[in-house]
Amino acid sequence: MEFQFDKMILFSFLIIGFVGVVVRLYNWLVVKPKRLRSMLKKQGINGPPPAFLLGNMREIMKSLSSNEKTNDPPLIHNCAARVLPFSERWLKDYGQVFVFSLGNIQVLNLHQPELVKEFATCVSWDLGRPLMINDVGPLLGKGILTSNGAFWLHQRKIIAPGLYMEKIKGMGNQITESAITLVNSWKSMVERDGGIADIKIDEAVSRFSGDVISRACFGSNYSKGEQIFLKLSHLQKTLSKKGLALGIPGMRYLPTKTNREAWALEKEIRNLILKVVKERQEAADEKDLLQMILEGAKDSNLSREETERFIVDNCNNIYLAGWETTTVAAVWCLMLLAANQEWQDRVRAEVLEICGGNMPNSDMIRKMKLLNMVIYESLRLYSPVAVIAREALKDMKLANINVPKGVNVWTTILLLHTDPEIWGSDSYNFNPERFANGIAGACKYPFLYMPFGVGPRVCIGQHLAMVELKILMALILSNFSLTISPKYIHSPTFALGVKPKYGVILLVKKI
Repeated sequence: MEFQFDKMILFSFLIIGFVGVVVRLYNWLVVKPKRLRSMLKKQGINGPPPAFLLGNMREIMKSLSSNEKTNDPPLIHNCAARVLPFSERWLKDYGQVFVFSLGNIQVLNLHQPELVKEFATCVSWDLGRPLMINDVGPLLGKGILTSNGAFWLHQRKIIAPGLYMEKIKGMGNQITESAITLVNSWKSMVERDGGIADIKIDEAVSRFSGDVISRACFGSNYSKGEQIFLKLSHLQKTLSKKGLALGIPGMRYLPTKTNREAWALEKEIRNLILKVVKERQEAADEKDLLQMILEGAKDSNLSREETERFIVDNCNNIYLAGWETTTVAAVWCLMLLAANQEWQDRVRAEVLEICGGNMPNSDMIRKMKLLNMVIYESLRLYSPVAVIAREALKDMKLANINVPKGVNVWTTILLLHTDPEIWGSDSYNFNPERFANGIAGACKYPFLYMPFGVGPRVCIGQHLAMVELKILMALILSNFSLTISPKYIHSPTFALGVKPKYGVILLVKKI
């Protein structure tokens, strides 16, 4: 009898536990999203109606799938319509402030200039990393969706901007050395193919950028950095398979093939970084970014486990900000120069006049006004980062909007960078001349140009990225003439950034 009674008690506890789990799931998946959406709707903020559990994921995936069936010519630069067609459509349907759902995650999308300005310049820690980024794991660490914020969020505490800038100034020769390696490899390919070569440029540019960031981060141990770079490259490709499906509740916990692959890579990357850290601690100090990270961690009150995570996250964030975005920016810039021969000729003439046959140095690249204009325009049309995304960690206020805790806040950079109301009727055209008088003279609201973020959360890696881009462009244009290959298919895609889906293939001819 007593045994039966114990079984009944156990069964009752199991039933209560099961009901509790069901109630918590119902609150998380249904009640909370409805409550957040209702709070926004009361403020006049509307959006596409969400489906149960999936939110607006089905509509998003359908719009992306239909876009994959079309190929745009290289002179069409409405990148947002290609990679984020749902955002463009909802902007037209619901106005400059609207809400949509990624699974059970409610996303408040801002396009109204003054609201975007307040959001982008907000320094409150109440506006932090989005919950959905937990799915990405250590690659983005405690950062946010964009490299702009992810890099800033950690480094602001541990790397003084002055020290970082001194490191950048001393890297000119290393960047040039890496760029020369790329140029020489292309020369060999051109000679092998009889004077003109069809080159898919993505891999070579990626190696160049990876080499630069490895040297910046790991100093004399940069060969170990290259191993980390290769693993991160593989991890980035793996994570990009998830795409916006990250928003589907619980996806990050399922042992899918993609998740298992990502978990294994994350572990390998962590072990590689900590191995370099151990070697560094047993050797003499170096003045590189890793040393700055270690010194910052040493001065903190973190536990050993937190310190290791802190170091690994920062190294990963530096790679993402300094390698991936720079690679994509360079590839798009070269595509645009190849497609616009007049501007290619003008920039080449400027480079040759300033450098006079010598290797470009910091003084020379500062004088390259036309090259600077071309890079700015390239970053406008093909910003490596599609959106800036954060989450309200507490109830907070942005201008006249009350943002409830748990709501994600987005601003879509691609839409801001090509809005005719901001940039004029030629907003979808490649026209570097618009930057002749700087960013302030290029558009109606200069603060909406944010390839590196804006305000106090601007990416401190932008200076390294600009130096890399200018040196690489200067050396390539000094040695080669570029045209678009017939094999090139213009198809921008969203894969943790805006990339050419099939790569960029150029006809490269030695000058």
